[in-house]
Amino acid sequence: MKPSTELSDFLKIRRSRLSPEEVGLLPVPGVRRVGGLRREELAQLTGISVDYYTRVEQGRVQRVSDSVIDALARALRLDEHELAHFRDLAQPSRTIRREPPGQQVRPGLRIMLDALTAVPAYIIGPRLEVLAWNDLARALVADFPALPVKERNMARLVFLDERSRELYPDWEHIASTAVGNLRMEAGRRLNDPQMAALVGELSLRSKEFRTWWAGHDVKARTFGVKSFRHPQVGLIKLHFNSFRLADNPDQALVTYAAEVGSQAETALLLLASWNAPEVGRTGERGRVESPSGPDGSPGTHPPTPSSPSAS
Repeated sequence: MKPSTELSDFLKIRRSRLSPEEVGLLPVPGVRRVGGLRREELAQLTGISVDYYTRVEQGRVQRVSDSVIDALARALRLDEHELAHFRDLAQPSRTIRREPPGQQVRPGLRIMLDALTAVPAYIIGPRLEVLAWNDLARALVADFPALPVKERNMARLVFLDERSRELYPDWEHIASTAVGNLRMEAGRRLNDPQMAALVGELSLRSKEFRTWWAGHDVKARTFGVKSFRHPQVGLIKLHFNSFRLADNPDQALVTYAAEVGSQAETALLLLASWNAPEVGRTGERGRVESPSGPDGSPGTHPPTPSSPSAS
């Protein structure tokens, strides 16, 4: 992904979404070939010369100043996440970020994940790759251990695994949000070949991804409510939270929790009982064979889905 092209496309799309009337300007006379603000109108609105704005939009300014970024952000009515993304594009880092071959999860975090027996939780990396998970996340979201490492990626699961459309009743919202999250991360990693390869593959294989990616929308949802239509426990609504790790901001802990006393809590407890590890006399991990049902009656372990679902 070329920084100058990303910046140019972002600004053009944002201009196209505003009309002169919306921002209190009289339209520049002449035939309008496209909708939205013209360069001259945006320059007038911000007090920037047309020539300078043109060079900014064309990626010919090496590093755009904070004052110009702020003026354009106000004129284009960018929210805080869009402003952060715009700044990443307009002020690209001059240093090349060097990462280890693979993101490593601290042993202490893995211990914490295993301790969260009633809360599905996993850790994602900067490209939405799933790096670690607990048993309940595996049961709710996807059978991560059964997947090749490359496919343990939330964006890939949402767009390339058809079962995700069954798992998420509001799939379009989940999918467009995933694109927005990935777009924001891509802005921070403009010279990342792995990110470029992921975006290229998703664009090639998914029309929806390709369309939403072209919209240059950015999102950074760190909390909210997400619905799941799980094949074993039915429809449940869970509160999700995402926490950036202080010692490694490239990684985030994602958790899903149910309200106390809710049907979703009962469903999670049931799902946990079906997937709880059991230590036998040999010390090997096993699975509970016949957990009790939600009404206290003997239950039957339902079959685990043969293929993973997306989150």
